[in-house]
Amino acid sequence: MTRQRRVILEILSREGWHPAGDEVYRVARRRLPRISLGTVYRNLDLLSTQGLIQRVEIAGRRRRFDGKLEPHYHARCVSCGKIEDVAGSTAISVESAAANLKDWQILGHRLELVGRCPACIAASPGPSPAEADQGAVDG
Repeated sequence: MTRQRRVILEILSREGWHPAGDEVYRVARRRLPRISLGTVYRNLDLLSTQGLIQRVEIAGRRRRFDGKLEPHYHARCVSCGKIEDVAGSTAISVESAAANLKDWQILGHRLELVGRCPACIAASPGPSPAEADQGAVDG
């Protein structure tokens, strides 16, 4: 475990924070002024591959990272992009539905709740048409 990796893990251990790589870089530079952006991204990829952090991948958005390893879901604001952990159980019927996929090796699943955060609701009472389209769920 290098000093750079330890610092990155400490940064990601903040409760409820889901930074992108450039945000991790800005914070890491305060403690390690000579660290490069490339080093941060390489270490984020390595730490996620090793299972020490999670990638929060959202289609069409920049990749974010999460230091919380316990299974949990996320809520994303369509207005400002804020990501928040959803408290509570993740035991839903997705696992049993996945069991019906014959010949598949299911490694996990992700669920993202999409809506508007309290700050964005307070700033503007209703979603714009573009925001409403982003929150649409096929079903």
